[in-house]
Amino acid sequence: MNFAVFWATVGLALLPLPARAAADLVFLVRHAERAAEPAGDPGLTSVGAARAQALAQALADAGLKQIITTQFRRSQETAAPLAQQLQLPPQVLAARRGEAEAHLREIREAVLRQDGGALLIVGHSNTVPAIIAALGGPRLPDLCESSYQHLFALRLPAQPGVPASLARLRYGEPSPAAEAACL
Repeated sequence: MNFAVFWATVGLALLPLPARAAADLVFLVRHAERAAEPAGDPGLTSVGAARAQALAQALADAGLKQIITTQFRRSQETAAPLAQQLQLPPQVLAARRGEAEAHLREIREAVLRQDGGALLIVGHSNTVPAIIAALGGPRLPDLCESSYQHLFALRLPAQPGVPASLARLRYGEPSPAAEAACL
């Protein structure tokens, strides 16, 4: 899949990176549709499992070198079909309430450690926009609770002083219409 046609600069936030010391391209998604039970750590619904398969199809040829998820079943199950297809075990980075800055720092460090190529981050409605901003992209509103279709592609700058570029794509079946204050 050629993503070059999707690039659009939507912000001028800069990510101070050493030259060529990070992933070139970061894909970000929110976990797919989750079940209601168990309340603490639900897995995916059948609709969510279908969306996870759609993600595997969408990114099969994207040149992924790494997949990052949180410790929650829903994010791991979203990444599982793609991880199995690529034989690429996900790196689990814990997201804990009250420790957002530490989580963002850990993700940023993982992105910086990768030597070129692409990676996928499977996050949550409130973490995906924060991760985009932490990596030099624009600050977006949180994702709506009913929104699962977004696939963000963040192209990191090859050198300091160049803005990151972000494309907002869609994968799988469309989500219900978004409310005004979220994506």
